[in-house]
Amino acid sequence: MFVIIGYLVAMGCIFGGYIIHGGNIMVVIHALPTELMVIGGGALGAFIVNNQLKVIKATFKAIPAALKGSKYTKARYMELMALLYDILQKARKDGLMAIEKDVESPHESPIFQKYPTVGNDHHVVEFMTDYLRMMVSGNLNAHEIEALMDSEIETHHQEAHGPVAAVARVAGGLPAFGIVAAVLGVVNTMGSVGQPPSVLGAMIGSALVGTFLGILLAYAVVEPLGGLMEQKMEDAAKELQCIKTTLLASMQGYNPTTAIEFGRKVLFSTERPTFSELEAHVRKK
Repeated sequence: MFVIIGYLVAMGCIFGGYIIHGGNIMVVIHALPTELMVIGGGALGAFIVNNQLKVIKATFKAIPAALKGSKYTKARYMELMALLYDILQKARKDGLMAIEKDVESPHESPIFQKYPTVGNDHHVVEFMTDYLRMMVSGNLNAHEIEALMDSEIETHHQEAHGPVAAVARVAGGLPAFGIVAAVLGVVNTMGSVGQPPSVLGAMIGSALVGTFLGILLAYAVVEPLGGLMEQKMEDAAKELQCIKTTLLASMQGYNPTTAIEFGRKVLFSTERPTFSELEAHVRKK
């Protein structure tokens, strides 16, 4: 909703100011289809050439997700930490081997299914169970697991940054494609120098629309979208960091209540529950 509102405000002020200033909006509308074809088609072709297939697929998947509200809310994080508390409490009470079945079959585990929001999230469950499995096996110490976690989070960050960088490159190239469209319009105008001034003026105006559209699309549409995608990427990484910090605290000997407090502290302040909120939620669950 906020994305749509932002775009409406930007377009309304830009085109509204143009009309109020006495501009003829029909000149822009008349030139819009062909200019968009040149600019949009050129940018799309360059985007395809500039990126691997996996990045192209990830970008087209990330754009609709960026337009939706963030799923990383305070309620989600409280559910995540309640899940971590339950499984760590079971391991502390009955031994690490007691959670082996939960780790090997999370979709059949009563603990994981008790928290469907995060328990049915493939990436979260896979990340969590991989390191719980290592804790059960006892083959690695906390420092080795921490290094492995950091490597996986860094890989996740690199993969998620691919679509962000691709969109940023498109935004950087759009003004240049706008200039290309404008130059083509000027070339077309130069081939009609015998026409009356009114016709030539309209043709020059249409040519300049190309430069305008390239800059508009770059800085009012595509670049803000790339910035939003980057913020969503950071939110996803923060969830993995929360799991990492909680599990490492448990490996270092802290009880589950203290371990999830470690995890709570790494969250962004806007989504971080208070100590009392988290404690009440865990007790309720």
